[in-house]
Order: sequence, then structure tokens, then C-alpha cells
Amino acid sequence: MNQAPIDLQRLTVGGGRVSTDSGGQIRLWIPPMPSDYANAQLDDHHNLSRSSFPWRPPVDLKVRARTSLASPMGTLGFGFWNDPFSLTFGQSGAARKLPVTPGAVWFFYGSPPNNMELSPPNPGWGWKAQTLDSLAMPSWLLAAPALVAYLAARLPILRRPVMQTALRMIACDERVLELEMDAWHTYEIRWTTDGVSFLVDDTLQLESQISPSGPLGFVTWIDNQYAIASPTGGLRFGVMPTETEQSLELKDLAIRQPESRAAAG
Repeated sequence: MNQAPIDLQRLTVGGGRVSTDSGGQIRLWIPPMPSDYANAQLDDHHNLSRSSFPWRPPVDLKVRARTSLASPMGTLGFGFWNDPFSLTFGQSGAARKLPVTPGAVWFFYGSPPNNMELSPPNPGWGWKAQTLDSLAMPSWLLAAPALVAYLAARLPILRRPVMQTALRMIACDERVLELEMDAWHTYEIRWTTDGVSFLVDDTLQLESQISPSGPLGFVTWIDNQYAIASPTGGLRFGVMPTETEQSLELKDLAIRQPESRAAAG
């Protein structure tokens, strides 16, 4: 296996900050936010078109990570995704992208009121190992139906059937991780064309046959956002107030590919 080069760019909003040092330690943090949105992010793709995102399986990711709080408010994580809803839309240096159906292979955390019911009976929040795949559709073809579905899901009489149909389009495997987020742990993702394995401290947490084909981009972030996608709650996004600074720290980040793929890329 060869370690692949990673060209990480910062993306910050609302006072979010990113720091790195020569030893490879990364810290992302956001300040207390009474009402507005804050994000601190490192990624290798926000100025690229989705077709140019750099990662396809087989890929291995390994990193040590911890949070500053036992139960942060908002969302955070690290791994690979296709930026499906273009949260970077309109921000300086970000490519303008229409929405697409989601694909991700990552460790993802969302605190309540986040509630994305992608793999019942698992709760729609928590610290998770998660892989997502969905039917690929051209973004220009998806944009209009997505807007109609979003508006329809706001109507109580249509909310349940619209959201049940939308959620059935997404294949998801996930496992809620029962561990202390504010302690250092070693996280691994082994993403192949046949499946994905997630390990924490060398212990297998989830082994799934759901494997997006890519291309995906690497991302790590922390923000104060929430998202609701459920038959009862509909489809909603927002921000939550925070009363204290909160951060995500990473060190020893390594992304590796087989020599054949590294040579071809």
C-alpha cells in the first residue's frame, strides 16, 4: 500500500477556525454561536466538480481523533462523501454544484435535534460508522424533483409518503458507536469495491456490502447544524445555539491506496 498525497483546503464560516502543525495534528473548532451558523472544515474537493473528486475504492483511511466535549452540539465527522447538498454553495472558492443523491463512507456524528432515519431501528442521531449509497441521477435531472419533494414534505398530509419514498432511495448501513468521543481513539475505514469495514481501536465495528463506487472527496468538519429527514419530521435543516467553544482534533491522518491504483492515478 502507498500513502496517497492529500491536498487539504480550509473552509470556515462564522468564526470557525482550523489549525495544523508540522507534526500532522489538526484542530477544527467553532466558537459559541447564539444564533448563526459556524463551520470549520478541511477537505480536498470543495473547489472541484464532483466528477473530479479524488477517491474511488480500494482506499484505506486511518486517523486518531477526539472531541473537546463528550456530547458536542451539531454535526462532525471524517471520511469520504460526494457533498450531495452542496453545503459549500456560494462560499468563497467553492464550486457551484446542484444537489445529487448521497454517497458517503465515514464516521458521522449528529446530536439531537438531528434526526436522519436512514437505517431504522437505529436512531437518527449519535456517533456512527456509516456507509451510504443511492441511485445515481444527473444533478440537472434531480434538481426539480428534489425541490418539489422538499416543498411537499412540509405539508403534513404529504409528509409521510414523500419521505418514505425518498428514504427508500438511499441504501444505508450504520452502527452507533458506544464510546467516549472526548477520548483519543484510532478510527479506520477499509473501503473496497465489494464492501466497507469500519474499525475503532483495532476492533471491527461494522462490515457492510454497501459500497459507493465514487468518486468521493475526503472531508473532516465540525459545525452547529442539524438536519431532519424522517417520515414524521419531514425534511428540514437549521442551526442550533451553542454556549461554549467546541472542537475536533485529529492526528496521524493517513489515506492509502494499493500500489496499482496509486501508480495509475
